[in-house]
Amino acid sequence: MNQTVLTRAAVAVAGTALLVGGLTACGGDKADAGTTKADGGQGAPAKAHSSVEAVKASYLKTVAAGFAKAELSIVGADGKTIGQSGTKGWYPSSHDVILKSERPDTRSIMIADMTYTGMAEPRGGKSWMSMDLAKDGKPGVRLNDDPAEYLAMLLGQEKLTHVGTEKTADGIDAEHYKGSFAAADLLKADESTKVMEEANRTYLHEAVKHITTFEVDLWIGKDGYPVRADTVSTDARGTTRTTAKFSDFGKAAPVQAPPAEQVVSFEDMNKETDRKLKEADRTLQEADKKLRDAGLGGLDLDS
Repeated sequence: MNQTVLTRAAVAVAGTALLVGGLTACGGDKADAGTTKADGGQGAPAKAHSSVEAVKASYLKTVAAGFAKAELSIVGADGKTIGQSGTKGWYPSSHDVILKSERPDTRSIMIADMTYTGMAEPRGGKSWMSMDLAKDGKPGVRLNDDPAEYLAMLLGQEKLTHVGTEKTADGIDAEHYKGSFAAADLLKADESTKVMEEANRTYLHEAVKHITTFEVDLWIGKDGYPVRADTVSTDARGTTRTTAKFSDFGKAAPVQAPPAEQVVSFEDMNKETDRKLKEADRTLQEADKKLRDAGLGGLDLDS
């Protein structure tokens, strides 16, 4: 996935009946497993585990949750690692996370196209800088690395296989799914399942069109929520490797913007910087004139 939140600094609530039916049918059983009747007779063979149905059920349940805790480690094409720790939300895309890198930790809040970055040194008593990521009034298109988004990319993907029931590296019992997809596959996400709102499906297809290959290992917990996704994504800029862990679905507090009185816009900060630079230039010009008038040669401002 991408790294827009650091260096450059998601539908409606659906019912969960499908989750109950889908996971009950799948239940982590092997395709060749059978059921045994009480009288010792052999019942009908168990229904094969469907990756498509499992992902669809998990997606619907995840969408209804709205928010979750997230821990991400992203190794970019440049080899540098960026961490995110906090809350992720979807539809609209949002986050309230601590960004971790070689630079000092920074708190970042995003709600749709508005981002707020915590400033180590307040400007005029304001500790947050806001930036509108919409371009020319049009909504920006980007990936959010949230659990609903990962599941959405896998909706209807027949190439996704069920590896089996296992524990994650963190000791969580889960169903493991694995797949490798080309650009054309990603652009067909949810075309067969049709569980996303049309606008959200269109947005997703637009957001992934730059990806040339996408590999994923996905683990869905016993409660039907995705608990981990390990991905390798390649585009024109190179390859990005992401490990994403999720928990506390529906329990995490919704993402909220900072108080308005604590926010200064990026545009206003630039205007203030320009004003101060012009003021400094005038001061230097005046000092230069005084020195020259005194026969002291001036400040050599042209050098």
